[in-house]
Amino acid sequence: MLLYIHVPFCRSKCGYCAFHSLPVAAAGAEGMQRYLDALLREIALWGDRLGNVPVQTIFFGGGTPSLLPEKAVAVIMERLRKAFSIDVGAEISFEANPESVASYGYLDTLFKCGINRLSMGVQSMNNDNLHVLDRPHKVRDAIQAFYAARQAGFANINLDLIWGLPGQRLKLWLDELKAITDLKPDHLSCYGLTLEEGTPLEQACLKGRFELPDEQEQARMFIYGAEYLESRGYMQYEISNFARMGFQCRHNLGYWEGADYLGFGPSAVSTLYGRRWENPHDLKEYANRTTQGTIAHDAESLSPLERAEELIMLRLRTSRGLRVKAYRDLTGRDFLKEHKMLIHALHRNKLVRIRDGYLRLTRNGMLVSNTILENIFDALPDELPTVLPDELAGQPAAPLSATASEGQPQEPLVASVQADFQNQSVDNTDRQATHAVKASTKGQSDTKT
Repeated sequence: MLLYIHVPFCRSKCGYCAFHSLPVAAAGAEGMQRYLDALLREIALWGDRLGNVPVQTIFFGGGTPSLLPEKAVAVIMERLRKAFSIDVGAEISFEANPESVASYGYLDTLFKCGINRLSMGVQSMNNDNLHVLDRPHKVRDAIQAFYAARQAGFANINLDLIWGLPGQRLKLWLDELKAITDLKPDHLSCYGLTLEEGTPLEQACLKGRFELPDEQEQARMFIYGAEYLESRGYMQYEISNFARMGFQCRHNLGYWEGADYLGFGPSAVSTLYGRRWENPHDLKEYANRTTQGTIAHDAESLSPLERAEELIMLRLRTSRGLRVKAYRDLTGRDFLKEHKMLIHALHRNKLVRIRDGYLRLTRNGMLVSNTILENIFDALPDELPTVLPDELAGQPAAPLSATASEGQPQEPLVASVQADFQNQSVDNTDRQATHAVKASTKGQSDTKT
């Protein structure tokens, strides 16, 4: 089981961000207290429903978790330990903004509470880029926070970066990667900028104030950036994630491998025993739901087709790829036979590899992953039989409440993938570990604040 804690507060909204968050000043002490009371009730509720189940990872995301008072973090961790059986050696991650953890004291408290992995939203090692992104910190704040975290005892630190920024080119991106790897973090999340609808940055680009790099330049940044990181000892284990040996994010890997997860807090998403629900975004409504014990009353069962699509999408994001036997176990169908024409075309163009029972995207394939996935999904039948994998066979339904087309892809589809690759069109994948369909993720991972 994975646990995600959504902290919905930010000092201010960054110009590129579309995640659910509230200005901490507007929420005030009353809003913070309402959130904490509701969060603790929700944790206790699930502890009672599930009966102290084992937990392998915990992730505090947001928003900006580092805006939580020190005592609040300690109380939340205490409640989690009472409600769940947290594994010895569990990975416990905490997102932070550099300017909010630049001092040793707060970080020391986090570490003593049991937080053992810090994830900082650096986003850029260039002050001009930080200004474009409306980030409240400077590069010096990020460097100071990183060394303060090391001093506090954190031996597992992730740093976030965004590439494909207005005015950015390959050399500038490689310069930033050199600066960030010189710090020697343990993990790096590098996300291609996505202009989210309605955000200030999107509006600024539409009005011509900023201009993004063209698609060929973005492709070069993705390919050569990944090669540079691997030359510095950071292996790419997912489209946007790189780690030193042994430092892959276990929480995100759990999402990509289809593990069950519970999300706590406003707007958090959960998936348990094939059912999914999303908590209310509104803080007051969320608090009322926790008081009434009606969290997850609107849970929906995932259809066999949804399960299959998520299995394909999530596994193909990783360097390990899709285990074709897992698809057969889930659907009763042969993936390689079902998509023979498309897979042959992708293989000829060096976009996929097949080895040891796994189908994986090459780095060039990752450039056009969204288009590849669309072609695969278009070729799936409208309905699939319910065939549960061995590990779910006989699994009881989760106590969620107190009441509680056959055939091969056609040539035009193959051609569209080839055309995208030839144009080096970069798929701007989610800036997060996509643990479910895009609409269901809502920031539950290394994305950032």
